Amino acid sequence: MSGCAEAAAVAATLPGAGVRNPEAPGVRPPMVPRQASFFPPPVPNPFVQDTRISASSRFLILLLGSILLPIRAICVALILIMAWPFAAVATVGLPEKLTHPVIGWRRTLTHPALKFLGRAMFFSMGFMVRVKGKIASPMEAPIFIVAPHSTFFDGIACIVAGLPSIVSRTENIYVPLIGRVLRAIQPVLVSRVDPDSRKTTINEIRKRATSRGEWPQLLVFPEGTCTNRTCLITFKPGAFIPGVPVQPILLRYPNKLDTVTWTWQGYTFIRLCMLTFSQLFTKVEVEFMPVHVPNDEEKSDPVLFANHIRNIMANALGVPVTDHTYEDCRLMISAGQLTLPMEAGLVEFTKISQKLKLDWESIRKHLDEYAAIATASKGGRIGIDEFAAYLKLPVSDVLRQLFALFDRNHDGSIDFREYVIGLAVLCNPANTEELIQVAFKLFDVDEDGYITEEEFATILQASLGVPDLNVSGLFREIAKGDSTHVSYVEFRSFALKHPEYAKIFTTYLDLQACHVFSLPKEVEMAPSIAHNKVCPGPIEDGTSDKKDD
Repeated sequence: MSGCAEAAAVAATLPGAGVRNPEAPGVRPPMVPRQASFFPPPVPNPFVQDTRISASSRFLILLLGSILLPIRAICVALILIMAWPFAAVATVGLPEKLTHPVIGWRRTLTHPALKFLGRAMFFSMGFMVRVKGKIASPMEAPIFIVAPHSTFFDGIACIVAGLPSIVSRTENIYVPLIGRVLRAIQPVLVSRVDPDSRKTTINEIRKRATSRGEWPQLLVFPEGTCTNRTCLITFKPGAFIPGVPVQPILLRYPNKLDTVTWTWQGYTFIRLCMLTFSQLFTKVEVEFMPVHVPNDEEKSDPVLFANHIRNIMANALGVPVTDHTYEDCRLMISAGQLTLPMEAGLVEFTKISQKLKLDWESIRKHLDEYAAIATASKGGRIGIDEFAAYLKLPVSDVLRQLFALFDRNHDGSIDFREYVIGLAVLCNPANTEELIQVAFKLFDVDEDGYITEEEFATILQASLGVPDLNVSGLFREIAKGDSTHVSYVEFRSFALKHPEYAKIFTTYLDLQACHVFSLPKEVEMAPSIAHNKVCPGPIEDGTSDKKDD
């Protein structure tokens, strides 16, 4: 849509305007294409678990827990103590990051013992394990893909699969007892402080996956974080980069009372252990699906490979897939720190960041801006009144139209997702250096290089169609204090930091441009237009709020 067409749509909403849509008189035509990839997620928040325990269940937990909890805690501690000598023998004299696999007598002596003790530990915790399918050999599938990842108890998949290697944080090997056992299964260690860690990890996974059985199989939780099992979130592509056959493993916990799910918002580690240990038994199903051999296209595209495996596993589980990632967890936590509902931070980070070319810092900055508007709003959603108060402008027809551009599902409010999309698609393209310069010249009526409050009010009154508009609060914010005028540097700084105003500042500009185009040629040089040095040519090319995705 051209700048003139947009301005005509704006003009249709202004008091006394004569422009109307012939197909639907009085109705503003849609100005932004609805794209399916920007629709709200089809699943609830996957990082929240709200386990409700009835009064009868609480009584039973207290009764059984008083007996089972101490017994099971002692058993787990004893088994870990028993496992430590075997793990020490397997790792003594070896570096933290192995360069060669553990073979010979070390593995022959320690591996069967650690597998037995692992099964004994989960049995002592009350887990009843049901195994389906056939475990693939290292030659058939060098990598196991496990999902959904919903709890620290998911380590049972590693026990059932025969103690394959796992990908783990370097910090974990320093945990007493558990760290030594972890080293014994030859993990791929990831460091969060090493900037080259990601590259090193991928190279290590590739080396082991293509060793033709020399290294143990790898077991990977590709989701990278725990969810509530209502869906499968985005699979990280690391395990799929080698392009080797993989065996998907499904985890199910078919219990009446869920005491295992460990998400970012829910029960703590200690509470889950106490609840689970207090159950008579906890059922878990581990299903080994058929080995998937990637085709040539999947070998050359790890993301495609990962998505294909995710779809296969989701279909088998009967759950949907979603583009949420670990970055959404970070946004959710940040939202909580800003006193917003944690759901306000969920935007399906990967999909939106790829579409709009945004990075983590820019999304986090948007969340700060959104929180400034929505903190006092119920449910963390922004209505037209909060939006107007944030902009320090009255609710006018033009402001309603700007709000409608953000309100992508037409429910009368904006969530964080819509706010991010609106800023990136609607405001930032209209906030170029060229347009800021033109907008400044528009406000600078007397061309002295400064904007006074009177000049500022005059243009905004015409732009918003509000003759008695009070702009003192907004003007003071731009001027950063009690200054009576605003320089271009101050105006530019404010415009870049607050792209929400881009459409407001240029609405009058668009209307003026279209008015000029509609006049006979001899009228186009009217002093009122030339006085503000407004050139309609670049405006038509630069003010469209459309973006081809």
